[in-house]
Amino acid sequence: MSNTIEAGYAAGATSAQSNLYAKVTLRLIPFLFMCYVFAYLDRVNVGFAKLQMLDELGFSETVYGLGAGVFFFGYFLFEVPSNVMLHKVGARRWIARIMITWGFLSACMMFVHTPTMFYIVRFFLGVAEAGFFPGIILYLTYWFPPSRRGKITAMFMTGIPMAGVIGGPLSGWIMATTHGWHGYSAWQWLFFLEALPSIITGIAVLFYLQDKIDDAHWLSASDKETLKQNLANETGPAEVHSMFGAFRNRRVWVLSAGYFGFMMGLYGISFWLPSLIKSSGIQNPSTVALLTTIPYACATLTMIFTGRSADKHRERRWHAAVPALLGGLGLVLSTMTIGNPMVSLAFLSLATMGIITGLCQFWCLPPAFLSGVAAAAGIAMINSVGNLAGFISPYMIGWVKDMTASTNIALYCIAGSLVFAACICLKMPKSVVNR
Repeated sequence: MSNTIEAGYAAGATSAQSNLYAKVTLRLIPFLFMCYVFAYLDRVNVGFAKLQMLDELGFSETVYGLGAGVFFFGYFLFEVPSNVMLHKVGARRWIARIMITWGFLSACMMFVHTPTMFYIVRFFLGVAEAGFFPGIILYLTYWFPPSRRGKITAMFMTGIPMAGVIGGPLSGWIMATTHGWHGYSAWQWLFFLEALPSIITGIAVLFYLQDKIDDAHWLSASDKETLKQNLANETGPAEVHSMFGAFRNRRVWVLSAGYFGFMMGLYGISFWLPSLIKSSGIQNPSTVALLTTIPYACATLTMIFTGRSADKHRERRWHAAVPALLGGLGLVLSTMTIGNPMVSLAFLSLATMGIITGLCQFWCLPPAFLSGVAAAAGIAMINSVGNLAGFISPYMIGWVKDMTASTNIALYCIAGSLVFAACICLKMPKSVVNR
């Protein structure tokens, strides 16, 4: 009888905690997801603008690749300082600052008319956005214990594929209908119109987010205590606590290299997917934009499924490595079927699913051994080093295409980088990361 009563109490406690985390998730994740969609859309809409912008301005593929990638130099230089500032002044004010400034600079892209202007605005767009993604990853660790981060990280990072699902048709519609409005080209309207949501949402951040659990007016005192106790119980002793300790930690640098491999794949897909689909034999810009939604929609489903599985089994390494390997395989196979649009699109979908899903689960690894300001600095360092691939990947594809009239060699290199990223994930000790 006593065992039955204890089991009933345990079930009730589990149900109450599930309801509590559902409440926190509903409050935070849809809003942060929306912010990330706008951030990612403003970062990669240059891939859609490229379909008209290059011909109108007389830019080569190499100029485009350099301009798309120079964003990440500014991002790299200011990523760590930005995330440390977020840790010090709070997520609410700092995320609002990031979103408003990047929205303004993204709108300024409409006035670009020379390669130099293209490079300058893209560089400062990277400076403005630095700290946003690692800041959100850090912010989620303030609310959710390790056992729940796989699914939560996946739900937030579905902003990447959903930016493609939403951004493809939206960008296609803007490009097809706005040309000549008030004397501006469609690609100019694309930058302006897609910047407005970022600015508006940045202002909303100031009124909606709270910096920490104790500030949440929508939680009761007992709810706050439960959340804090769960974080304390599940978060084991961190290996690194100081900012400089994070820079000296070998695992931070190993994961930085692994993240670089993932980002080679992500930005190869993000900046070039419309062009890759077009090269498979589909010429209509609206059709190209619509078809880009398919790989991203598939990736959204696999991210959520994989995140649930990772939390259920308390396993992180293989849940990141296997998708990375599948992503590399998809890229290689897509080059072999370039004359068959639908088959090529299927393999590009496999590549997109694998890259984004593996990337999502990768971000469950660093918080396992970093805490406090070390987490702020370490996560930002991993993200900033990895994002240098955002310069190399699109520039390499553009250069290879100019030299060979094909993207195949570049895609093989990117596939190799994903195999390398998978190996890095498997190298991490199970005892440290599988929480």
